[in-house]
Amino acid sequence: MFVTTSHPSHQAPLRVAIIGTGAIARGSHLPALTALAAGQPLEVVAAVDVDAASAEAFCADAGIAHAYTDLDRMLAEQRPDLVTLATPPRFHRDQTVAALRAGAWVWCEKPPCPSLEDFDAIEAAEGPEGEGPFAAIVFQHRFGSGSGHVRELLAGQAMGRPLVAHCQTTWYRDDAYYAVPWRGTWSSEGGGPSMGHGIHQMDLLLDLLGPWSEIRAMAGRLVHDVETEDVSTALVRFENGAMATVVNSVLSPDEVSRIRIDCERATVELTHLYGHRNADWRITPAPGVPSEEADAWRDFGPDVHSSHHAQLSGLLEDLRAGRRPRSSGADGRKTLELVTALYKAAFTGATVRAGDIGPGDPYYAALHGGAPGWAPESREPRAGVPA
Repeated sequence: MFVTTSHPSHQAPLRVAIIGTGAIARGSHLPALTALAAGQPLEVVAAVDVDAASAEAFCADAGIAHAYTDLDRMLAEQRPDLVTLATPPRFHRDQTVAALRAGAWVWCEKPPCPSLEDFDAIEAAEGPEGEGPFAAIVFQHRFGSGSGHVRELLAGQAMGRPLVAHCQTTWYRDDAYYAVPWRGTWSSEGGGPSMGHGIHQMDLLLDLLGPWSEIRAMAGRLVHDVETEDVSTALVRFENGAMATVVNSVLSPDEVSRIRIDCERATVELTHLYGHRNADWRITPAPGVPSEEADAWRDFGPDVHSSHHAQLSGLLEDLRAGRRPRSSGADGRKTLELVTALYKAAFTGATVRAGDIGPGDPYYAALHGGAPGWAPESREPRAGVPA
């Protein structure tokens, strides 16, 4: 049964709690909340971490009144309107469900949870449409002026039909990165770069191009001695007929995040690393396109950086209005479904179609799907890779 509160009025301060007080909370969640609190009634009332010293230091540094080590106690005592989750993925399902049942909306760091089964359990714990509470995923690359402008151009086919796309997340992570205990394992991280890194660009690609229809893929462990992959490649067909290549890597010293979409009348390309501004987008018209039309395509308007701040700003508006936010429900699930299908396609060698993976499918419950050589209990150390 839900414990719900009335919708906050425009005058009532929104009460926010931060769960997890590590780097992402300090570097992204708290700065976004602090900036937004300067322009609207909003108060960060509590922070929670299993490490009491970390929670207390976080609260002392930020001027937050209440530090907790117990999530349930915090929810009962503080009754926040919004909880932001900055904890490892294996905790997301239980923490999100607890917050939703206490009447709080949730903004959860990616990856949202380790499986579609977990995601569906979260969605089942949400409140009714038009009221909430709802749980949204941090997919900040969708937000900002650049992605919004290009989304409108593509939706209206101003540049013609989208035909060919490339989605690239080629980053670099060394052994020290994987020395953190919860990284590189299925049980705690949920997956490798396809899940934990490339999910941002794949989400943006889906947001720009719309629903996908089928995927083929490969995955490998080329360097790191981890349970998950350290590189994957995929071919994706979209419902609108467009075809895309997808590359996710943590083996790439020259780091870049890139999306390129070739349409009938122009190529649009985004090149950045961890966030984009208007200047990171480039539109190249096809021969014969009038210059004034191309100039209009290149007018991105005021520059709004893709960021936690940009996404959270809209989510707070949705919370006050009681409407479902973007990247929640089916809108968030579609990206996790594509990631899940990538793993299934890579580990089985089969083409996977949208809607194929549901209850009873081994990949519904875990991204490794129990595949020989990939499931934790079946993997053996590889020769030549240090333990």
